[in-house]
Amino acid sequence: MKKLRWQILVVFLTLILVGILLLSQQPVATRTILTQPTSGGVYTEALIGSMNRFSPLLDRNNIADRDVNSLIYSGLIRFDSRGLPLPDIAEAWGTSQDGTIYNFSIRPNAIWHDGAALTTDDVIFTIDLIKSGISFYPQDVKDLWGEVEIIKLNDKTMQFRLPEPFAPFLDYLTFGLLPKHLLGAIPEDQLLNADFNLNPVGSGPYQFDHLLVEEGQITGVVLSRFEKYHGQKPYIPQIVFRYYPSSTEALDAYQQGEVMGISQITPNILDEALAENNLSLYTSRRPELSMIFFNLDNGEVPFLQEIPVREALLTGLNRQRMINDLLRGQAIPADGPILPSNWAYYEGIKQFEFSSDAAVSILKREGYVIPAEGGETRAKDGQFLAFTLLHPDDALHTALAEYAQRDWAKLGVQVTLLALPYNQLVHENLAMRQYQAALIDLNLSYTPDPDPYPFWHQAEAGGGQNYAQWDNRAASEYLERARVTADINERARLYRNFQVIFSQEIPAIPLYYPTYTFAIDAQINGVQAAPLYDSSDRLDSIANWHLLTRRALEPTATVETP
Repeated sequence: MKKLRWQILVVFLTLILVGILLLSQQPVATRTILTQPTSGGVYTEALIGSMNRFSPLLDRNNIADRDVNSLIYSGLIRFDSRGLPLPDIAEAWGTSQDGTIYNFSIRPNAIWHDGAALTTDDVIFTIDLIKSGISFYPQDVKDLWGEVEIIKLNDKTMQFRLPEPFAPFLDYLTFGLLPKHLLGAIPEDQLLNADFNLNPVGSGPYQFDHLLVEEGQITGVVLSRFEKYHGQKPYIPQIVFRYYPSSTEALDAYQQGEVMGISQITPNILDEALAENNLSLYTSRRPELSMIFFNLDNGEVPFLQEIPVREALLTGLNRQRMINDLLRGQAIPADGPILPSNWAYYEGIKQFEFSSDAAVSILKREGYVIPAEGGETRAKDGQFLAFTLLHPDDALHTALAEYAQRDWAKLGVQVTLLALPYNQLVHENLAMRQYQAALIDLNLSYTPDPDPYPFWHQAEAGGGQNYAQWDNRAASEYLERARVTADINERARLYRNFQVIFSQEIPAIPLYYPTYTFAIDAQINGVQAAPLYDSSDRLDSIANWHLLTRRALEPTATVETP
């Protein structure tokens, strides 16, 4: 019996030990600490410029006003960084099969900052003001609205009737809406000086709070989060914009702790800004394109009508060096007439690598005589490759033209430079087609829809903006069809074909797309740098910006093995 009791005790102890081991392998709850954005804090930014009027009707020429207005006001729609339309005040929209009728419905919860309901009357009222003589909108925008029939269906739905299909029409619906109940009784000629321009009421994510005034001068503006905003509510309850006359003074304000962000980092302060350890710089593509146009219908320079000559001039031009030396790297080499990252941009477009030797080979292959001892290149008929390049009379464009002149001299091409005031260059020489080659900048702001028609269609060669007088029927047909086609996939295909032809014929030399750089202190999270269609687009993601985070504990089960 004693021997049996001893065996039972051993078994019992063994079972206890096994139980302990099994218990030690049971799931143990652990907690992972996560951080999530939370509401709170004040963000202060330095704006370069001064305040004029807080009205989207009057801010076309004032970048600082547009920055503020982009947060105060809403449009019917907005665009993302790829140029695709998104709802804003409009909840939804639809287009007729023939592309001439657009139906829009406004969000039921869309209200003004003073609590009044936002209705179709406000949309129609704003469009009437855009067409009026007091608005700062360009004439082509006013002309378009003059041809559109606007029909109010009820307080929340409306219809636009176009005289003919026009796919880029949505570009014209991003205008900031103005409240009829506050401005409708004011005569148009008094709107320029209305008190509303200093105490605005919009429907955007932030509402006007008060002006900052020092010694009788407006030095800034304070915006507060609109708690009943129809879209995503920002984390930051208050935004303070302060005005500075230059980027240098804005950077000094950051260094003194007066602001947390700078609206634009210009090349003259780039190095100093990069040296700030806590200042994060964000760079985005601007909606601009610098190009060298050739007059393809100028009998004085018939060689410019030859595609191989234009290819040689493009191949022999060191565009990257221009960007590095003259723009401090603040640009993207351009391959074609459509902005990169746009939904219509074709990534497979041919890219021309710089090579003087390859450029010379192209000319020799076409029968051009290039003297071994240097000198001017001649065509088979004895004509020299020589032309005059017009350029704006500022320091940057002069330097760009000089770089091109030196690069092309290596090919034996003689280029004479002529600097002109920009307005004269565009409105006289280009408009009248009185030039051989010209260096200009195309400003594509406010047009997320690419629509290259105005610059490259045959119909615009005589008196429009087809300054190169490029006459390619296939390319024009693609542009025509893309303008009247509602299906975006089909439009992308048409624009792809257009870009391929452009890269084959090179009616102009794309130089670069300039970039825009702004700076935000590192303590601000959630900032994004997306391609821009206006400089104020840098604030599109402000709903995600945050200064504060909260800790969230997320329990998870794990098994620990001894």
